[in-house]
This record gives sequence, structure tokens and C-alpha cells, in this order.
Amino acid sequence: MKPQVQTARRLLIAALGVLPWLPLAAQGQLPKVVVWKGPQCGCCKDWIAHLQSQGFTQFEVHDEGNDEARKRLKMPVALGSCHTAQIEGYAIEGHVPAREIKRLLKERPKALGLAVPAMPVGSPGMDGPAYGGRRDPYQVLLVKPDGNTQVYQNY
Repeated sequence: MKPQVQTARRLLIAALGVLPWLPLAAQGQLPKVVVWKGPQCGCCKDWIAHLQSQGFTQFEVHDEGNDEARKRLKMPVALGSCHTAQIEGYAIEGHVPAREIKRLLKERPKALGLAVPAMPVGSPGMDGPAYGGRRDPYQVLLVKPDGNTQVYQNY
């Protein structure tokens, strides 16, 4: 066997051995999204549809509300919204755009997760025809382990 082929083969075998331990985002796949929401929440369903349109394909949805999940994930109540999610160990509170979730998974900062407090009109899931194209400014907040926040992205 040629030395170049042998080297390539060794690299491939090494990569395959490491691949299962890499986060899904690092493997080019988007990870599973676990969502807690109220059973009748339409904007929560629209937010999930937004994530699906941006390449997220694996979901586990719980319809018993999100208060307990928010508490368990240590997301401050003051940052609350109508749904809470968990993705690869990060808490996602409210109508966070898929773009910022993907950025979070790529950058992997030391943080609890991201939050879009309340339910700003124009954010993903709050942007349907009923809002007549209205878009209010809002911020995606990076929630640090101590509960403090910093602006992650302005919209």
C-alpha cells in the first residue's frame, strides 16, 4: 500500500474513533432540541417550526408548561418567556432565533444559555400574519452561569 494511502487510512480510522464523542454540532449535525411549553401555545409551535426551517430535525416536546424546566435549568425567572428548551446542555428561553443558537453551539461559551425575555413581536414564532409585519426591536441575551446577562445580539 502506498504511504499516502496508508496515512489517509490511519487518519480516517482515528477520526471515526473520535467522532462519537464530538458534540453533534461539531459533526455537522444539529442536536436534539428538548422543549417545554404549554399545550395550547401557538407561538411556541411556530418557534419550533422556525427551528425546523433552519435545519433542526430532532425534537422532544413536553406540553406541561415550562416553569419547572426553567427552574431546573437555572434560567432566571426575570428572563422568562412562554417556552424553555435545552440543547446540548444549554438552556434556551423564549423566541431565540436559530441563527443565535447555532452560533452558541459553535462558540460554546461558558454560559447557562440564551434568552429572549417576554415575547417580542417580530421574533421567531411571534412573526406570523396576525402581527401585520410589525417588528419590535429586541435583544438575545447570553445568560452567564451566575445569572447575569450580556447582549449576545441585537435585532
